[in-house]
Amino acid sequence: MGWKVNNKKKMKTVLVTGSEGFIGGYIVKNLLDKGYKVIGIDNLTKYGEIIRNHSDNDKYEFHNNDVKDQEKLKNLMKQCDFLIAGAAMIGGISYFHEFEYDLISENEKIISTTTDVAIDCYLNHNLKRAVFLSSSMVFESSNVFPTKEDDLFKIPPPISSYGFQKLAVEYFARSAFSQYGLEYSIARPFNCVGIGEVKTKTEKKLSDSSSKLALSHVVPDLILKTLEAEDSIEILGNGNQIRHYTYGEDLAEGIGLLLEHPKAKNEDFNLSTSQSTTVLELAEIIWKKIRPDQEFKYTSTDSFEYDVQKRIPSTEKAKTLLNYEAETTLDEMLDIVIPWIKDAKQKKLF
Repeated sequence: MGWKVNNKKKMKTVLVTGSEGFIGGYIVKNLLDKGYKVIGIDNLTKYGEIIRNHSDNDKYEFHNNDVKDQEKLKNLMKQCDFLIAGAAMIGGISYFHEFEYDLISENEKIISTTTDVAIDCYLNHNLKRAVFLSSSMVFESSNVFPTKEDDLFKIPPPISSYGFQKLAVEYFARSAFSQYGLEYSIARPFNCVGIGEVKTKTEKKLSDSSSKLALSHVVPDLILKTLEAEDSIEILGNGNQIRHYTYGEDLAEGIGLLLEHPKAKNEDFNLSTSQSTTVLELAEIIWKKIRPDQEFKYTSTDSFEYDVQKRIPSTEKAKTLLNYEAETTLDEMLDIVIPWIKDAKQKKLF
């Protein structure tokens, strides 16, 4: 990277909401490695308590609280120089259908409270910039590929409640700046892949005979199915859905850059690998890594309504303005994730 954080003079403090989530864990580690002090807040309703390598780091202060507790959130945020607003009710495609109302209702309360407190801390305390985590799902109705950041206002809006609410998150960020001057950056992560994601408290198979879904995200779901398969696996739809699978460490690096990079001020960024992969290609790669001597076979089952067929971002803006690229290949990711899932399965975390 051409631009680096200088934390030698004064240790800066970042509040990370949703710090114990899947991406949140990667973000906290990245910030600690860069020399920030990190305050995390999470109500642990998704995964429960998770012990991470940085859990006992003396520069990490964790609070098991709900971000909708405005007084608690303010007491934490007024100590901080920066905010990463990552807390949300979130999951993969099965969540979009099982919790359609809860997703928009709960997430609207979370982002409203978070932004209200951020505005107050910007005006009256030391907060300098807020980074808002959006989602690639804001582009779920896109008909332009690769989709650039400024295509957001040219394409139809999202149709899922989750995608629509994530679009609202971006409007919260822009409106808070427009009216109150709160400096912001918006990150749109694409298809995070990594270790640390276990079965959530609400996750279940929707039917014993269907691939809808053992887990809400496709990579761990396909790995588990391959480990448990007899001679074939089921996939959703025809497998031609295109995704950009991006390593958690790469996403965290991009999100961390947005805190202080001068060219990230009041900008939005697609954070993603540039590599396109279909679900069928992914399934075959996983199969060959786990069962190299067995022919790859699959069957298809009906997909979900909100199973977006193409999610293909342009990554040029982040590359040009931030000198940022997500460089970890899919092969490299899977060589990390597959052994981790095998071990987690033995420990009955799935």
